Amino acid sequence: MNFPDADADLLATATRLLAEAHTPGRHEVAAAMRGADGRIHTGVHVEGSARRTSICAEGIALGSAITAGARDITTIVAVHYKPADRLRVIAPCGVCRDLMFDYCPDAHVYVYEPPAGELPDGTMPGGGWEPGTALRLPVSDLMPYKTRRRW
Repeated sequence: MNFPDADADLLATATRLLAEAHTPGRHEVAAAMRGADGRIHTGVHVEGSARRTSICAEGIALGSAITAGARDITTIVAVHYKPADRLRVIAPCGVCRDLMFDYCPDAHVYVYEPPAGELPDGTMPGGGWEPGTALRLPVSDLMPYKTRRRW
């Protein structure tokens, strides 16, 4: 996977957390986000038996950052792994995009872009990283025309 050197520590932190916490079907995503002060805040996906009770890694990392006093998040990355797949950077879901837009609209988030002409099919065996590129995009690009809430 092609990933910029400037945020390699963020990717390494999320990957290390996922390696420590990974449980198939329960904890398959980890996220790391950097505050303006350089501190990294993390979270792991918590799967509930009723889908609505599940909490994404990005939301947990954001809550951790807020609890630690971080107010300015600059960069976010989430990684995903299932045993039948390879490790990959994943884009935030719609709920997480909404949270990011509300709490850190000026941040950048990484999303996965497969190699030209290929789409990941989720059946690639083996370890390592999914081929492709991690793109760094402004959070605002993920939610064009979003209604802003005045707090």
